[in-house]
Amino acid sequence: MMQEFSENSSLTHLDTSGEARMVDVSAKQATVREAVAAAQVRMSAETLEAIQAGNAPKGDVLGTARIAGIMAAKQTSALIPLCHPLPLQKVEVQITADQDLPGYQIRAQVKTKAETGVEMEALTAVSVAALTLYDMAKALEKSMQIEGIRLISKTGGKSGDYQRED
Repeated sequence: MMQEFSENSSLTHLDTSGEARMVDVSAKQATVREAVAAAQVRMSAETLEAIQAGNAPKGDVLGTARIAGIMAAKQTSALIPLCHPLPLQKVEVQITADQDLPGYQIRAQVKTKAETGVEMEALTAVSVAALTLYDMAKALEKSMQIEGIRLISKTGGKSGDYQRED
């Protein structure tokens, strides 16, 4: 027996029959929205040194990962069911060496003027940048770890601003 859902349900991605749906945002005002996400890739000090020196067998590890993250943000609605396609005005992916990990810190900032937020685009950007970094360097080390994919902050929208506390 199918459960009946009310229009007032807090489950925004389900219709009254309990079926998955894309939320109708057409009545919402387009506002500036921004999100920042982060991730890290942990590796041996030797692998970090080889990447920094430009000695990875596949070539430009960081440049390729950065472009992959930007491209992924633009494709989020094709990858994540029920995400709205958004006109992105800014996608910036930064990849910074971290000797203390050792490895790389990845940060993405995504900005739009739209009816819904860009958290998923920022999270997709750091995820794909990390996966690409792994792919480009796996010949050096297969035991690298992708860690800590998280939303750092978001601004705009009905739910208000968010800033991660840690």
